[in-house]
Amino acid sequence: MAGEPEKPARRAWWQALALDITPLRQSRDYRLLFTGQFVSSFGSAVSYVVLPWQMYQLTRSTAAVGLLGLAEFIPMFIMGFLGGALADYVDRRRLVILAEAVLTVCCAVLVANALQSQPRVGVLYAMAALFAAVSGLHRPAIESLTPRLVPAEAMPAVASLASFRFAVTFIAGASLAGVVTSTWGAAVGFAFDGATFLVSLALLAMIGAAPPPEKVGRPSFATIREGWAYARRRQELLGTYLIDMNAMFFGMPLALFPAIAEQFGGRTIGLLYAMPAVGALVVTVTSGWTKRVERHGLAVIIAAGVWGLAIVGFGLAHHLWLALLFLVIAFGADTVSGIFRMTIWNQTIPDHLRGRLAGIELVSYTTGPYLGNAEAGLVASLVGLRGSVVSGGVLCVLGTAALAWWLPRFTRYRGREGLAHRAAEEAARSAALATSPGG
Repeated sequence: MAGEPEKPARRAWWQALALDITPLRQSRDYRLLFTGQFVSSFGSAVSYVVLPWQMYQLTRSTAAVGLLGLAEFIPMFIMGFLGGALADYVDRRRLVILAEAVLTVCCAVLVANALQSQPRVGVLYAMAALFAAVSGLHRPAIESLTPRLVPAEAMPAVASLASFRFAVTFIAGASLAGVVTSTWGAAVGFAFDGATFLVSLALLAMIGAAPPPEKVGRPSFATIREGWAYARRRQELLGTYLIDMNAMFFGMPLALFPAIAEQFGGRTIGLLYAMPAVGALVVTVTSGWTKRVERHGLAVIIAAGVWGLAIVGFGLAHHLWLALLFLVIAFGADTVSGIFRMTIWNQTIPDHLRGRLAGIELVSYTTGPYLGNAEAGLVASLVGLRGSVVSGGVLCVLGTAALAWWLPRFTRYRGREGLAHRAAEEAARSAALATSPGG
């Protein structure tokens, strides 16, 4: 039949785009880690919406919601560096378990506060700060543990799976949070989050030990400086940090969602928080193309520019459907950026520095959103919601262009270079350890 020869081509086209799940098939420990983080991310997505919603209900202030980001930034900034150094010095799996146990306790405190007749705003700020501080232990440990479980060549697939996990759990979690806020209240949302951490802890307990690399110094200013010095020497790493910080600081509108939702109708808050994950999901389920892209730095730059332009569109949109569409585009672009940034990190950084560089990644990854939310809330209180969103998107695009010009080696960076560089550095370190006294 005339149509028969086209079927294999269509099948090959779909297979080329489909999400690559090879790492899940290859590694039992990675499956356990992925599943546990999938469950706990679902609960975290609920709290991510409920916490700022509760703050806005108690204060009726966009500035107060934005200041949650400032409360989170300082402890995250300090603990990110310490957590990275610890992840290179202790068993990484145990560090993840410790962090998630503390996060479970934080959820219990939020439940107790929410059940009070007059929940205390100070408790919300304190728990937001503690969540951020513990994340400074959790994320570097997770990021440095993952390359131990999966081959370096599979890192583009790992990055896509991480984005897929975020997308699915955030869509479901944000949607559930919309129901929780309008029906049951904040206490139920925080209790659900705590329960999901318990599931994750049970799965983490089944993963094998992850002892630290040989002869890494105790956490100190010297070992932290070693990580900083390494990052500064490499434009492909600096580019991943600075491009994302610029995009998130100027373009992040999440602190404004509670107020924007009221303009479109209060029950739309769940939709606003879910759309970023919809954008991420659209990208990740068709992310097979990412493993064929070699110009990782250029891909990050283009994605950051698209993010800024879409944020401008979101700020100018007068209809809910159009605002949601621009959010899908914006966070889809951010997901593309995240896939290639994570690929660069996991393919090019040697194991003995992976924890400390993951700490720097955490600081860069979260500094933009934390301070960006504070910036968006404060600017909105001065020039209005629309002015805050639109001006942020414009500044994001301009900043991205400036950074691309300033970091030419980042723009030219290719994936094969990172793999070769990491292999050479790890071989040189192994040889040095073998010839050193006591090696």
